[in-house]
Amino acid sequence: MNEPLAERIRPKSLDDYISQQHLVGKNGALTNHIKQGIIPSLILWGPPGIGKTTLANIIAKESERPFYSLSAINSGVKDIRDIIQKAKNSGGLFTSKNPILFIDEIHRFSKSQQDSLLGAVEKGWVTLIGATTENPSFEVIPALLSRCQVYILNAFDKADLIALLDRALEKDDFIAKKNITIKETNALIQLSGGDARKLLNIFELIVSSENEPIEITNDLVLQKVQKNIARYDKTGEQHYDIISAFIKSIRGSDPNGAVYWLARMIEGGEDVKFIARRLLILASEDIGNANPTALILANNTFQAVSVIGNPESRIILSQCAIYLANSDKSNASYEAIGKAQQLVQDTGDLSVPLHLRNAPTKLMKELDYGKDYKYAHGYQNNFIDEEFLPKKIENTKIYNPGNNNRENSFRELLKKRWKDKYDY
Repeated sequence: MNEPLAERIRPKSLDDYISQQHLVGKNGALTNHIKQGIIPSLILWGPPGIGKTTLANIIAKESERPFYSLSAINSGVKDIRDIIQKAKNSGGLFTSKNPILFIDEIHRFSKSQQDSLLGAVEKGWVTLIGATTENPSFEVIPALLSRCQVYILNAFDKADLIALLDRALEKDDFIAKKNITIKETNALIQLSGGDARKLLNIFELIVSSENEPIEITNDLVLQKVQKNIARYDKTGEQHYDIISAFIKSIRGSDPNGAVYWLARMIEGGEDVKFIARRLLILASEDIGNANPTALILANNTFQAVSVIGNPESRIILSQCAIYLANSDKSNASYEAIGKAQQLVQDTGDLSVPLHLRNAPTKLMKELDYGKDYKYAHGYQNNFIDEEFLPKKIENTKIYNPGNNNRENSFRELLKKRWKDKYDY
């Protein structure tokens, strides 16, 4: 029995597919496409072990299309061209039955490799389905991205993972023959991190190493996994746990923890651009206007490591991580945009007040567009007390400055300008 449990119980049809109901449920974004067999080229984006490859196989099967698969880890331009030629020879151009080309980890393809796909996608020789754990906006070239729809897949929730365990107990020949009782699931679920493959690998590891009857408990799971845990798997096993520890160390202003977890990732062969991207996000989310220079340094770090690569990038990443860890912290900008988006969701598309509207035509001026707008530069200190929010939500305070030297100065300035209008 060499085939892993996750492969043995992989769903073969949409009815058996667990999770991602926003895509393949009754009213899912992909459901009608699959049923009608009209599949656009698309990118499936989400963490490891959530069914991207499985979904691609099911789409091909249910739409009755030829299916070709490549992994970006061990494929090159020649492999792409060979499959495209096979697809052209198979017929079905510009029909609902043109072949599907699935590329796993498409973010690992170079620009030239991605370029080699453009003609085939554009001319309808293949329908491309790419799978990626990385943000396609960063890792897929714009020309290819513009030809694809992007669909986000979510990590499995607790109910999904328990359903997978039940499926293994019922449908796998090896597991079903054993006397197994699952008494506790918390450790299995926590260690999986929403990764179905990881969950089933851990479950199979425990079942294979225990004598019957087997009672799965949290203590047993932790004992077994701690003895067999991987050092670092940049494709998923500890990938998200360690980047989480790295970010939380910087957020917690501990440069020692930051550099330690950075070293773990570097020694494990992590992509330096992946690390730099997370630093760039953190510089705005967790530091923001407490120290605006942090965002500039993080952006320069991303640009630098993109050019330099290993091994020297470790020095630049270390400098940036230490600087960010030692910076004042503020999540005020992050909180502000979150609050503003929630306000938009709650209140809908409120009309722009007339005095703030643009009036490029005579008709618009006659309709009072822009009337009574007060041009700030025409007043003392380039400021005038004006209302900039729709009437329904006027006087709503969205931005609350953080408690740090720079944003405390923002607060004093806002108090002076807006007096009693907002509670700063």
